[in-house]
Amino acid sequence: MTILVTIPCLLTGGTEIQTLSLVRALREAGHDVVVACYFEYAAPMVAAYRAAGAEVRLLSPDGRHTAGVRATVRHLWRGLRRAVRDVRPDVAHVQYMAPGALPIIILRALGVRRIVATAHTAGDIYSPRGLKVIRWLNGHVLSAFQCITERAERSFFGESRLFEAGMPLRGHGNHFTIYNNVPAYIARRESPREWDGARGVTIGVVSRLERIKGMDLVVPAFVEVRREHPEVRLLVVGDGSLREEMERQAREAGVGEWVTFAGRQPQERLQGYYDAIDVLLMPSRSEGFGLTAVEGMSRGCVPVVADVGGLPEVVRDGVEGRLHAAGSASALASALGRLLAQPEELRRLSAEAIDRAAVFSASSYASVVAALYASLETH
Repeated sequence: MTILVTIPCLLTGGTEIQTLSLVRALREAGHDVVVACYFEYAAPMVAAYRAAGAEVRLLSPDGRHTAGVRATVRHLWRGLRRAVRDVRPDVAHVQYMAPGALPIIILRALGVRRIVATAHTAGDIYSPRGLKVIRWLNGHVLSAFQCITERAERSFFGESRLFEAGMPLRGHGNHFTIYNNVPAYIARRESPREWDGARGVTIGVVSRLERIKGMDLVVPAFVEVRREHPEVRLLVVGDGSLREEMERQAREAGVGEWVTFAGRQPQERLQGYYDAIDVLLMPSRSEGFGLTAVEGMSRGCVPVVADVGGLPEVVRDGVEGRLHAAGSASALASALGRLLAQPEELRRLSAEAIDRAAVFSASSYASVVAALYASLETH
């Protein structure tokens, strides 16, 4: 089949990385893939999609975002009409529900009969009216609505189920969960980490340094933990608007020599940084899935994450990591302190994290995508 994958942007975020995994899975299953990007793009990400075997169409060649509803509708109609006319897709797969439901409505108006939508967030970002629109579209227009966690699916529809091969699809109204996968640039570690007391524990983050990611909580929590565990270090991988504030927090607290700011790193170097981190923090205030958590778990990092979004589904409290209340530096410090007070737990949780990461492997994801599109082919 020929699949038209549509996406608002092709920058370097988690949505684009996961959509690249979708493209690879579709190509592996033997499908032709065309990707239509509505607005902004980064040349390296476009090149990565093309290297994966997709034709990429940039609806905004200069990478600009349209302003206003009328201009956006006109831009999407013209660009998607050309793509549908030239490609004649068997299925359109709409990634990320932005800008709203416009791409779905336009694709249907252009005659595309099989449309799949993937939401990368939970339903709580939508108004009650917005949720009604999505449920109506699912029941009358979409062939399937995919969520990335069961928690997110329940927020849209009140119920959830993981998609499995052979699952029958109705004409409309199908919804299910397909987990995101560990990207190709991270290999799964075969054995857990070892801690023998000869070295201190390195706490780390791999993140955009923004408030929504909880980065304002990291240094204060680290300072609090160091009162009982002065041997710990902090490694910060990433960049963003809070970097200067975090550096200032470290200086003023007198822990600057124990904190390393590595800056933003290319994907191919991230595995080495995960290997340098023993305990990986994700104190996000909002998180659709938690790709960073599964990347770190693949390398044996012990995750300590906020109880928000899809994170509690990815990291089960006490099984392969620890959860803490979102938005609280003291709650984060408390979860870290309890973990560091039990060194024997680190090895156990590291082993469990590696095992858990297998659920999110690229091969598992590719198998599920192949099964879904086999069902759509006869849908």
